[in-house]
Amino acid sequence: MNKTLSALMAAAAALALAGTAAAQDAEKPIDLSFNVGAATDYVFRGVSQTDRNPQAYAGVDATLWGLGYAGAWASNVNFGNQTDAEYDLYLGVRPTVGPVTLDLGVVYYGYAGAPSGSDQDYLEWKAAASVPAGPAVVGAALYYSDDFFGGTGPATYYEVNGSVPLNEKLTLSGAVGHQEVDYDGDYSTWNFGIGYAATDVLGFDLRYFDTDGHEFGKLYDGRVVLGLKAVF
Repeated sequence: MNKTLSALMAAAAALALAGTAAAQDAEKPIDLSFNVGAATDYVFRGVSQTDRNPQAYAGVDATLWGLGYAGAWASNVNFGNQTDAEYDLYLGVRPTVGPVTLDLGVVYYGYAGAPSGSDQDYLEWKAAASVPAGPAVVGAALYYSDDFFGGTGPATYYEVNGSVPLNEKLTLSGAVGHQEVDYDGDYSTWNFGIGYAATDVLGFDLRYFDTDGHEFGKLYDGRVVLGLKAVF
């Protein structure tokens, strides 16, 4: 077992203990949901993961005791090497403190078909919070990895975000973030867009992404992405 998977198992144990006190007197339902979707590009923190080509993905999420969560998600990627797909495994807890909803979790990013020695797999810790502001919701998030994608060492990503419903079907949202890595590759990113809930199952999202890292290549350039997602 590699050290990243070992760390993920340790994180699972720690987060499970964190949720035990709140859930020990409650029933223990497990609510499952599934999602599938597609987009004109897979953009992660402002950077295309599919070489500006379309994306298809699917995932499963479990809500645990109304407090914890766990899930898995997979998508095609194109890094110009042998990597075929990304798969994410994640878990955490979402306690509330007054009006604030917290999200404390861990994410393992794995890459199927990655070349030997590429060190693409990595683990990232997450701490986020959101609070209602009238009809809107505003939030902030912090992610930390001690050995980021490609074995590039410690990395931190922090973000502020918000969303506001325009009516029963339309929601306007956006975010501004900054990625810091342990080499000369720091950049800022931002996005804004509108989501449309066509039905209780199917939704669309039209979003503009950009970064200030255009010198790193076309994958960092601004782009408009149209996506659709079904949750059931």
